[in-house]
Amino acid sequence: MPQPVDAEPVDPRPVGRTGGLEEALGGVIAERVREFRLRLGWTVGRLAEACGLSKAMLSKIENAQTSPSLATLARLSEALSVPVTAFFRGLSEEQDVIHVKAGGGIEIEHRHSEQGHRYQTLGTMRAPNDSLEPMLVTLTERSSEPFPLYQHAGTELIFMISGKMEYCCGSRRYLLESGDALQFVGEVAHGPGELIALPIQFLAVKSVASHG
Repeated sequence: MPQPVDAEPVDPRPVGRTGGLEEALGGVIAERVREFRLRLGWTVGRLAEACGLSKAMLSKIENAQTSPSLATLARLSEALSVPVTAFFRGLSEEQDVIHVKAGGGIEIEHRHSEQGHRYQTLGTMRAPNDSLEPMLVTLTERSSEPFPLYQHAGTELIFMISGKMEYCCGSRRYLLESGDALQFVGEVAHGPGELIALPIQFLAVKSVASHG
């Protein structure tokens, strides 16, 4: 009998902080493996023996502490008598919601960005539902040059969280303070104008056509 395998690489990052598809995938596989095992009335030890994994490794998989390789999924599939695709059931539902905790946005390099200008994307849904582009913008220093004006398809919403600034939209300037909102057509040239009271933080949400 082959010896139990316990060589699955373990992601050293804490569970729940890997984010995105990787986190959702590990969680869904964990649920499906546990579900199929309990349906057979098997213990972790019995399933581990049936598929040639160690109990420790199987426990990590069922607790979403590691993502199994395709080879491991094939072993589990054979032992549990389910197709490999069954382990992914529910993934679409898991991805229908994107929850970003405070400070968890992914920082991006924004063109023309400078020191003291921070841009964080707050996630994008999968096609065909990827019609919103939310971004958290934090400005802690004034720019050495005027902000460039942007144009894009769809519409945009600016919600002011803190600070005070002028926002340019076409030939007009709008004074935005904490709690203010501004909506406009994206094809009109727009962008921050004078930064009056720093630090400034605002949420920018673009509504654009799906990329799917």
